[in-house]
Amino acid sequence: MWNLHVDGSSNQTGSGAGVILEGPNAFAIEQSIQFGFKASNNQAEYEALLAGLRLAREMGVKRITAWSDSKIVTEQVNDTYQIRDSVMLKYYQEVKKIKAEFEEDAAAAKKIKAHAAKYLLLGKELYRRGISIPMLKCLEDDQAKYVMREIHEGICGTHSGGRTMAAKVLRAGYYWPTITQDCQLFVKRCIPCQQHGPHLRQHADTLRHISSPWPFAIWGMDLLGPFPLAKGQYNGLQFANHRFNEFLAGLHIKHRVTSVEHPQTNGQAEAANKVILHELKRRLGSAKGEWAEKLPEILWAYWCTPQTTTKETPFRLTYGTDVMVPVEIGEPSFRRENFKESAIEEALAVNLDLIDEIRDHAAIVTEASKRMMARKFNSKISPRKFYKNDLVWRVTGDARKDRQEGKLAANWEGPFRVTARLNNGAYKLETLAGKLIPRTWNVTHLKYYYS
Repeated sequence: MWNLHVDGSSNQTGSGAGVILEGPNAFAIEQSIQFGFKASNNQAEYEALLAGLRLAREMGVKRITAWSDSKIVTEQVNDTYQIRDSVMLKYYQEVKKIKAEFEEDAAAAKKIKAHAAKYLLLGKELYRRGISIPMLKCLEDDQAKYVMREIHEGICGTHSGGRTMAAKVLRAGYYWPTITQDCQLFVKRCIPCQQHGPHLRQHADTLRHISSPWPFAIWGMDLLGPFPLAKGQYNGLQFANHRFNEFLAGLHIKHRVTSVEHPQTNGQAEAANKVILHELKRRLGSAKGEWAEKLPEILWAYWCTPQTTTKETPFRLTYGTDVMVPVEIGEPSFRRENFKESAIEEALAVNLDLIDEIRDHAAIVTEASKRMMARKFNSKISPRKFYKNDLVWRVTGDARKDRQEGKLAANWEGPFRVTARLNNGAYKLETLAGKLIPRTWNVTHLKYYYS
């Protein structure tokens, strides 16, 4: 596609034209023409257009778009303005004759004519005929930005979404071709909208389960609280102080912490604690301060209950046999009635020798359960990844919220810069001033920062 730019001019000293023909690969031809006859401005514009079209024809151009700053000439050539002057009619016919020698995109021309019928000029302003509003004023870029800013965050703005904002612009009587796209982008980049946006509930990364190489190789610890005060309660730091770390180091135990506010990494301990907490609530009633005395009973009940993931009780996976529960004493079972203390030691020893088979079977059942959960989890993810130097928002946790702000506190804080991308959706962050943020942060608590 070639582009032709023409301009004609006439004054008391004479008349002339300027022609620029632009082709592919930045190729351009410039011409300056002085007419040897008197001509009006409109005639000079037509002469410039004819000179440019003849030049393009000589260059063998097949498809061309012509540009002129004369409103009358362009409207006459595009058949949108009536020609009353006989001289102008001759120029028009000559242009049509040369124009027919070039290829024309009929579909594009038809589309332009159909769109042009929707617009009209009133004075110096361009308007578009609308359906919801009869006359919509067409805006340029700077005007459109001002209108979007006022409607979105002005005195009558409500920080509405992109589509609602576009509808409000139309109702106010304004229009430009990319109104919906621009409104959505404006809302996307709005800082208050990003800060107070809802928490992202959809999973951002695939589920990766942790498998233990052998029984008791990995221990998960999770703290529950706050609880009512009880006798002998220690209110210091648990599992996060210097003495505890020294104790672990002496036993050659690696202490790993999960990402901040991402308990899913310690999901198995979380699930066990949830069961224990629910049972505590049911047993305590109004005597909440007795939770410390009831806790051993609840733990014993949990160890004697078959788990969904393993199909076995924790007691049997540890000792190789099922525990004899108190109900078997109150209402003697077959095992209790036929109990022989002399043979029990040998039977328990045999069970301990066979315990590896029980544990292997439980591990297979657990792995199958984890994979089934992963398939269900991964079917609903919306992938979200960040790279080094990306700017992100971080969820404002309850501990970091300003209590004086109350319900008005922002849901997100930042922006922060990503300094490192670790495994399993974990990231290291820093402030824009370069201060490193302690610990890692999971992708579920981060979102893109748009500016």
